Amino acid sequence: MAKVLSIILGGGKGTRLFPLTKERSKPAVPFGGKHRIVDIPISNCINSGFNRIYVLTQFNSASLHLHIARAYNFDSFSGGFVEILAAEQTFNHSGWYEGTADAVRKNFMHFKTQKPTHYIILSGDQLYRMNLAAFLEQHEKSGAQITIACTPVTRADASGFGILKADKNNRITEFMEKPAPDKDISDWIIPDSARTPAATNGRDFLASMGIYIFNSDVMEEALNNEFTDFGKEVIPATLQKYNVSAYTYEGYWEDIGTILSFYEANLNLTSIKPRFNFYDEEAPIYTHNRNLPASKFNRANLDQVITSEGCVITNATINHSIIGIRSIIESGVYLEGVVCMGADVYETEAEKAQNLKKKIPNIGIGERSLIRRAIIDKNARIGKDVSIGMGKVPEDGDYGFYHVVDGIYVITKNACVHDGTVI
Repeated sequence: MAKVLSIILGGGKGTRLFPLTKERSKPAVPFGGKHRIVDIPISNCINSGFNRIYVLTQFNSASLHLHIARAYNFDSFSGGFVEILAAEQTFNHSGWYEGTADAVRKNFMHFKTQKPTHYIILSGDQLYRMNLAAFLEQHEKSGAQITIACTPVTRADASGFGILKADKNNRITEFMEKPAPDKDISDWIIPDSARTPAATNGRDFLASMGIYIFNSDVMEEALNNEFTDFGKEVIPATLQKYNVSAYTYEGYWEDIGTILSFYEANLNLTSIKPRFNFYDEEAPIYTHNRNLPASKFNRANLDQVITSEGCVITNATINHSIIGIRSIIESGVYLEGVVCMGADVYETEAEKAQNLKKKIPNIGIGERSLIRRAIIDKNARIGKDVSIGMGKVPEDGDYGFYHVVDGIYVITKNACVHDGTVI
C-alpha cells in the first residue's frame, strides 16, 4: 500500500506578491475572505486521503506557523499532521534554501523518518481542486517513476511555464523551461491523438503545473547532486534516466503568485459561476475555525459580494468585492472591485476612545469613503471621506502606506489612512 508524504513548497521571499508578503510568507497571505493560500493545497491533500503534510518555507513564517497550529489538528489515531519546516542550520548545511529542489534535499533527514513510498510535491501559490488520489493511481498503473501534473495552455501562456512533449503512452520525451515568446515551438503542439477536452480554444501546449509524484527512492537519487530547482534542472535531467509520465489535469487551475493574478482570482469568486468553487461539500477547503459571530448588515446594498464572518456593514454600497473577517464598514461607504482582508481583532470602546485622542481612524473603513480597484490588507485604518482609485491611477510604485502594482492599489497591513485622504 502506498505511503504518501506531501510536500508543499512555500516559495522564497514572495517578491511577486509584495507588499502582501512584507510581513508574512506567501502561503500565509489571506485569500477569499477567510482562508489563507496554503489552505488550498493542504485541503487537496486531506480530501485525497494524504494527511501527512510538510510545508517548506523560510521567510516571515511566524504567521504561517500560527495559522497551521490553529487550523490543522489531527487525532492521535490518524497519524496525520501538517508541519512547517523552515530553513535551519545543521552540521551538514548552514545556508538558506536555494531553490525548490534544494529545499526538499535539505529536509530528507525529516522525511525519511516517515518511510514514504512516494513523495508528492505541491506548490503553495496555486488555486485548484485536484483529486490527488487519482493522480497517484495513474502514476502507479503507468509504472512511472515520476509523474508530472500538466494542463493545456495557449502559446502566450506557455512562456511562463515549463512545457513538455509526451508520447501516446503519456511518457514525457522532452521538457523545455519557459520558452521565449519569439521562439518557434510549433513542433511542441499537442498531437490530435493526445488531445483532451481541455485542449481547445488555442490551448495547444502541455504545461507543467509544478506538481509531481516521485517514487521515494527515485526522488533521493534525482536530488543526489547540486541541482537547486525542479523545473529548470531536476526534471530535464530525469527524462533520459527514468520513466517520467504526464498526468493531464482537466479542471480550473490558476497561479496566484502575482498581485494581478491574486486580485483577479479573488474577485472571480464573487461571480455567479466562479471558476473555483468553494461551495463543494464533498471537497471542502479547510481553515482556522475562529468561532466568530455571523455578519450583520444595516441597510446595506451588496451585489456580487462575498462577506466573511464577524463583519458589521452599515448603509454601504458594495459591488464585486471580497469582505474579510471582522470588517467594520461605516455609513456611506462605496466599494467596487475591492479585496478587503479584514482584521485580526475587534477594537474595544476604550481603544476607540484612545484612537480619537491620537487622531487616528479606527480599524475598518470610515464614513463616506470611496474605494475602487484595491486590495486592503489586514488591520488597515481608513478614515472618513477617503478616496482611493476614483481618479487617475498613479504609476506602479511604493508610496509609503500604499503601493500601486499593475494598476491595483494595495493598502499595506496596519496602514493608517487619515480622514480626507485622496489617492
